[in-house]
Order: sequence, then C-alpha cells, then structure tokens
Amino acid sequence: MLLCISIAGEVPKQLWEEMLDALDAVSPLVDDVRPGLAFLDMHGIAGEPRGWIEQTRSALARFERAIRIGVASNKVTAQATAYVADGTICKPGTEGALLAPLPLSVLEIEREIIERLKLLGIERLRDLARLPHGPFVRRFGAPAASWHELARGIDRRPFVPRPHTIAIEASIFGEGRATDEAQVFFALRMLIVRICSDLQRCGKRAGALRLVVELEDADAADFDVPLATPTSHERTIFDMLRAKFEGATFDAAIVGLRLQALQLEEGGEEQTLFCADDVDPHRVAVTIARLEAALGDRVARAQTREAHVLEDRFVYEPFKLSARAIQERHPQHDRCEVVPQLRLLEVREVPVQLRGGEPAFVGRQAVRQWTGPWRVAERPHAPSPVARDEYDVLLEDGTVVRIYHQGSHWYLRGVYE
Repeated sequence: MLLCISIAGEVPKQLWEEMLDALDAVSPLVDDVRPGLAFLDMHGIAGEPRGWIEQTRSALARFERAIRIGVASNKVTAQATAYVADGTICKPGTEGALLAPLPLSVLEIEREIIERLKLLGIERLRDLARLPHGPFVRRFGAPAASWHELARGIDRRPFVPRPHTIAIEASIFGEGRATDEAQVFFALRMLIVRICSDLQRCGKRAGALRLVVELEDADAADFDVPLATPTSHERTIFDMLRAKFEGATFDAAIVGLRLQALQLEEGGEEQTLFCADDVDPHRVAVTIARLEAALGDRVARAQTREAHVLEDRFVYEPFKLSARAIQERHPQHDRCEVVPQLRLLEVREVPVQLRGGEPAFVGRQAVRQWTGPWRVAERPHAPSPVARDEYDVLLEDGTVVRIYHQGSHWYLRGVYE
C-alpha cells in the first residue's frame, strides 16, 4: 500500500525537506515527486491504513500546513484519494470506481490537452477510460497510453525512494561502570542489535564501524573498524568489534559506549517469500529479478511428474507466484512441512559392503537404515538394455544418499537435502 501526502499551494524547498525528514518516522521509503507531493511505501509497516494516516498527521503536525492524506494500492489512486477528501482509503479492487467521476486534472495533464479533450466531450476519467486505446494514442501521441491506463487505475510508474544521507548511531551509558569484559560485551551486543535493526529497516548495510569507548576519567578511545563486505548481520559485526577489543587495555573503567555505522550502502529489505500468511507477489518478483541478475540464469521451479526413470521425474518451469496460488496451496492454518529433496550428483563409483545381501557400509560410513531396491530399466527394447537397482540409505553421520547397484559395481547417485 502507498500513502500519499498532498499539500496545496507553493511549498518552500527548505520546508519541504524538513517535512520529508519528518516522514522518515512513518516509513523509511519516501518517493519525493515534487514539493507538496510525496508517496510513502507502507509495505511491511505495522498497523493498518487508518493508523498510518494518524501517525503521518502527528509527524507533520508542527508544520501547520493544510495537508491531505490518502491510502491506496498505487500512485494514481493514492493521489486521487487525497484529492477526494483528507483521510480517504481506497480498498484494493475499487480503484476504477474511485477514479471514474474525477476530473482530468487529477492526472496532471497539460491544460491545453485537457481543453482539447473537453471539445471531444471527455471531461471525466470515466470518459477517458472508455476510449479505444489505439485511436486515442495515435491522435494524442505516446503519453496518451499512460493517461489511458491511469484513468483505469493502472499505474506502472516505479516507486523511487528519496536519496538522502542517513546516520545510523546508537549509544549506551549507565549509572555504574564496567570493569569486567563480559559486561562490556553484553552492552556491546545491545548496541549492535539497535544498529542492525535500524540498518535493516532502512534497507542499508554498513561498510565500516566506529566505536567510541567513554572512560571513567573523562577520556575516550576510538576504534575504526572497516568491513571487508558491507553487512547488517549482527554476528559478523559483533565478531569484528570483539576482535578489536581483545587486544585493547584501558586506564579507567568503561562508563559508556557509542557505535556508529558508516559507509552505508543499499542493502535491500528482508523478504517474506515463503510464509503462507504474508506473501507479497510484488516483492517476490523483485527478489527473483535480483537473483536472476546475480546468477545470470533464469530462476525455475522444479515440478515432479510420473516417470519410470529418475531423471525424467523432474521438469523445470519459470517461477511465478500469486497470492491466490499460495493461499490455495498453503492455507493459513496449515503448518509448513519441509520435504527433503534429492540433489543429483555426478555419478561416481563407491565401495559398498554387504551383510546378508543388504548394504551395511558405504565407504567408511555404516548404514543405519535403508529402503529399496527399486529396479530401473532403461531402453528395455534396445540391443543393450540397462538395468539397475537403486537404494536410499541413511548413513551414521545423518546423511541420506541414493546409491545403485549395476553389474558388480555400486555407484553414488545423489544426496537428500
């Protein structure tokens, strides 16, 4: 959901920047369209639309401006809700009905174009939405394609987060003092949790850290810690700072710590991909695009099908996700069940010892349990048919592997993950 903030009249640039800074308390993702118009991405923000509106109104109360706020699923509808009335909320699926009676000026089309459209009897968005797409675009040019979609509640414009400098810093001071190493590390962990929480909420990663240690004698020690790879991982940051601390000595007891994250980089957001009760298809699509860009290959979904030969039991298709499909497959009250998957390996021969005709050792690992055999016959009508017996075996280290027996030799086929 997007939240729109609209202010009528001219807004000084400096005042607008202060208002945008205040909106960071509502959402870390703010799209600054122009002075007087901004959108907030509320995905992942706790609460409901009415509460978001009140929180935004409270954040901007000190600016004493006439502000209109609306909530909807995309930019054009969110802006329309603010136009209709302050505090309007458009439920998903009702975008077209909300936009239909509104004037063309909602789309911020040039005045000359609006006058030309009025001559054709097109005064409301419903009139524009009813026009045949092709002839309308040919007459008014390429921008008309966007107007036609916007009038129907379809908005493909990307959300562009506002770039700005952000300081991630936390400090802790107590009434007492710390002379024991364990006390210092406990306080340091508390600071790291705060820092990492802020980094993840803002979609950032830290490339360096600065730790200031305040001492009882009013002195201070600074530690600059560069990170080889930017991160927001608590354990990594703690290990780096602990390594710096281990060789340090101080002339007085520690009374305070201040930790600052530096060299911030874009780090994305935590994705809730496979949780059945909170699936966002848009975020899944963005994550898949990032994976494909990083791996240089298409992300595919493995499906099983009936086949006699093991290699033919899997088929790969493009990964697509919809909230409805997830809900149908995983109702909210169902528990997620993890099913081991067989990962096929390059076939190699392995020594197998038998006991009573059953697998007892695979290599140096004892076999705890086994199932099989399954007879697999390939090319049964060929001049040289191939037949093998396959087994799934649980080894003493907990690994489950698939092996098969062919002729007088045993081979490793795959491992379950």
